[in-house]
Amino acid sequence: MAAEPSKSPTDAVTTDGIDWGAFFSEFRTMASALWASRQRPKLSLLGLGLVAVVGATAYSQIKLNAWNGPFYNALARKDMQLFIQQLGVFAVLAGVLLILNVAQLWLNMSSKVVLRQGLVDDLLEQWLAPARAFRLSNAGKIGENPDQRIQQDAQHLSDLTTDLGIGLLQSTLLLASFVGVLWMLSSHMVLSILGGAYVVPGYMVWCALAYAAIASALSWRVGRPLINLNAEHYAREADFRYALVRVNEQIDAITLSRGEADERNHIAGVFRTVLDISWRIVNATTRLTLVTAGYGWFTIIAPILVAAPAYFHSSISFGELMVIVGAFNQVQQALRWFVDNFSGIADWRATLLRVASFRQKILTMDDLGRDTSRIAFKETDDLIVKIDDLRVSSPAGCIKLSEAHTELQAGQRMLITGETGEEKSLVFRAVGGLWPWGSGRITAPPRQSIMFMPVRAYTPAGTLREAVAYPHPVSNFDAADIAKALADVGLEHLKAELDVEDRWDRRLTDDEKQSLAFARVVLQQPNWVVANDALDILNPTTRKRIREIMQGALSHIGLINVGHDVPESGVYHYKVRLVRDPQGPAFESDRAPQTSDQPRPAAEQSSGG
Repeated sequence: MAAEPSKSPTDAVTTDGIDWGAFFSEFRTMASALWASRQRPKLSLLGLGLVAVVGATAYSQIKLNAWNGPFYNALARKDMQLFIQQLGVFAVLAGVLLILNVAQLWLNMSSKVVLRQGLVDDLLEQWLAPARAFRLSNAGKIGENPDQRIQQDAQHLSDLTTDLGIGLLQSTLLLASFVGVLWMLSSHMVLSILGGAYVVPGYMVWCALAYAAIASALSWRVGRPLINLNAEHYAREADFRYALVRVNEQIDAITLSRGEADERNHIAGVFRTVLDISWRIVNATTRLTLVTAGYGWFTIIAPILVAAPAYFHSSISFGELMVIVGAFNQVQQALRWFVDNFSGIADWRATLLRVASFRQKILTMDDLGRDTSRIAFKETDDLIVKIDDLRVSSPAGCIKLSEAHTELQAGQRMLITGETGEEKSLVFRAVGGLWPWGSGRITAPPRQSIMFMPVRAYTPAGTLREAVAYPHPVSNFDAADIAKALADVGLEHLKAELDVEDRWDRRLTDDEKQSLAFARVVLQQPNWVVANDALDILNPTTRKRIREIMQGALSHIGLINVGHDVPESGVYHYKVRLVRDPQGPAFESDRAPQTSDQPRPAAEQSSGG
């Protein structure tokens, strides 16, 4: 039975506190990425718009709070004329605030879309830089789920950043606006203490600050564990999702092996870790809600309680008292932003950690094995391939070709055989530039003139016509040529479905997918084909057909096949073997990419953690 997923240092914060140095480093990393993105002008305009709208809203709130005085005085004096007049003032203020609220909502939602676009553009650009995605996929847990980091985490981070950022801006402007108002109103409040009358400058302001400080400190103390819990929750959910995708992608083999019970037990074990962390979040959130909800309920009467001594022992009117209470509540609303949003801040912090650590890990892929010598790659304009003193390093040792110097002219074929699939896969990747660690030199024509064929053919998404033309646009080829390419490799039965968009990677058999890859060769006519057992896994009939094509219509195309030795004669001009080289350079890395020839499950390739 498969082992339970283990925790990774990148999945969660390691202590209950926050490493502020690491936090600001992560924040600067993501901010710099967005600042350099193509969405910066849009984000800047949206930001200016938000500042203007939130500022206008704060000013309108001041006017609305001042309206409380004459309105409640009119009620206290039963002055109908003034009462009706103040209703008209309220209608104007409410209309203005309604327009501002709608504008703020539009700016908020637009900012989320643009922020996500900038973030995803940056992550895709970094992830799909040459060779990075391949190396990251073999770099541990953080590389298992790039789709979740780019799709789900990036969206969540964009939403949280926008909501929290606008909320913080709004609270800051409200605080700056109403602290002055509350301070001036407090100057009229006379407190009776031990028989004496005292005027405490800014009395209500100090009460609001003390009240908010106590609530914020208590919220931080109670809610701090949510930072770690949210980070771990995302990691465990990713493990659960990966386990489900893996079973779905490998269901044929599982069913044939009658392994459903074992897989069910494994998934149940993974899900138990999700439930465990979910219950811990439930308990932590409940404790935090006890603090925040209690704070919210007490806030209803808090301003009246602290203002009551002055109200009963001074000449302030009921209307003035309501203005003071309104200003106090606005200051409290601004100050309690941290209390109300602590759970969201913890979630934002955890999401920022996941996205920033993922991006940082991508960037480190360029430095993988930097202390290990590298194979020299050189492109030339001629069609000759030269392999000189090639040695390929791996954590398991070093391998080399039995011939130190090989030179292949256009149209010539060479077979490279090895004892294990791991050795052959390693050399195939080295020739393709995916595995650059070792020594020696490979001289070849420009990369766009070479087609690489791994042991498991890749079938892209889209129509069958697009799959044959991949990675070029369909418009580059005539429809008749595409149909002929399919017929040449024995796939003429698919010609009627060339424009059908389907999951061809699942619908086609392994033999058909490999034949489709050879149809690309027939259609695109590269100068060279470098294959990794691509011929040898075909069924005998299809393999014979492809060999005849390679020796006939495609005889001008050179071939380097890293595969099995074959009894047929006249297919290859050269045959070389892979041999161990104990004296060769060793690969040194904390985490070396895998070199196994076994195909990775589709879940690992397209889902994520």
